[in-house]
Amino acid sequence: MKVYLDNAATTPLDKEVFEAMTPYLLNHFGNPSSQHQHGREVKQAIESCRKIIAGLLNASPNEIIFTSGGTEADNTAILTAVRSAGIKHVITTRFEHHAVLSLLEHLEKTGEIALSFIAHDEKGNLDLNHLEYLLVTNPLSLVSVMHANNEIGNLNDIEQIGDICEKYDALFHTDTVQTMGHYRHDVSKLKVHFLAASAHKFHGPKGIGFLYCRQGLRPAKLLHGGGQERSLRAGTENIPGIIGLTKALQLAYADIDGHRQYIQQLKDLLIAGLTQTLPGVNFNGNSALADKSLYTVLSINMPSLNPNLLRCLDEYGISVSGGSACSSGSSSHVLSALGVEAGRDTIRFSFSKFNTPEEINYAAAKLAAIYQLIAA
Repeated sequence: MKVYLDNAATTPLDKEVFEAMTPYLLNHFGNPSSQHQHGREVKQAIESCRKIIAGLLNASPNEIIFTSGGTEADNTAILTAVRSAGIKHVITTRFEHHAVLSLLEHLEKTGEIALSFIAHDEKGNLDLNHLEYLLVTNPLSLVSVMHANNEIGNLNDIEQIGDICEKYDALFHTDTVQTMGHYRHDVSKLKVHFLAASAHKFHGPKGIGFLYCRQGLRPAKLLHGGGQERSLRAGTENIPGIIGLTKALQLAYADIDGHRQYIQQLKDLLIAGLTQTLPGVNFNGNSALADKSLYTVLSINMPSLNPNLLRCLDEYGISVSGGSACSSGSSSHVLSALGVEAGRDTIRFSFSKFNTPEEINYAAAKLAAIYQLIAA
């Protein structure tokens, strides 16, 4: 049996998404910047997609900018705050994706910003009183806090954080790469200025995402060239990707509550199976708490008995990760920030609507068998 439980890294493309994209790979191939019929028809398709996504988020179409994915969206948001809005101080967390932290650390080194981190407890829960203190002592800041962590699944209360930011007149950027398509985001109520998303995390294609940028803010340019995306992002648009992104988000929103209930049941099944068969298993952060973690992610740690544990699982056809796919080959800054002790193995299981209870039981049984064999 082959079992794919690494959906936080990337999800399989939905068949309906592929079918929606195919005509724009084969037939509707025009350049949307061209003035002839072939160009106009795909330009209309782009703008139709922009309206659909804006409608799902309760945004205005001109607030949606198509990007190559979450990294570009995050980078654009931060550079817009720093270079277009003149922000000199950024508040973030130790748990952010490298798309955020690497850029912020670079900007700090070059002297463009001062950088502060929100305090947290041993489970990764953020101290929002400390956030308020940082905003009181550092007016005119950007706050950059992800909705859910990609390694341990901790959910942050972006509604409350948005309210705090509004109270102190701060800009607020949230990375929703792991939660877009899994939770509803209403930007007419959420006090957010920037929101980043990537299609391949919710059964869309790779290489396409979008940035929500609140009206009134002028996005900073990462790419210079033509006048695409209303002169906000140069480069010929990824037409099939935009079509696929939009279809994937429509499918996700069509049964978002049903998917959540089903996937949470799979996660609960794995928690029960691991708890019963693996002595000494721990759950990183809030990973095992349904009301405080992303329902698609479960992160565990246990006594280290085999340095090749992931490879052993792979030999049984089980695909999981030790943390973030973007951190392969390096230690996890998230686990380090949590203080996970050395000498323990970490596995991140991440689920999708395409997984089955049979796959979950198989994965739990094989992991237990590996440990029993090694310990014998």
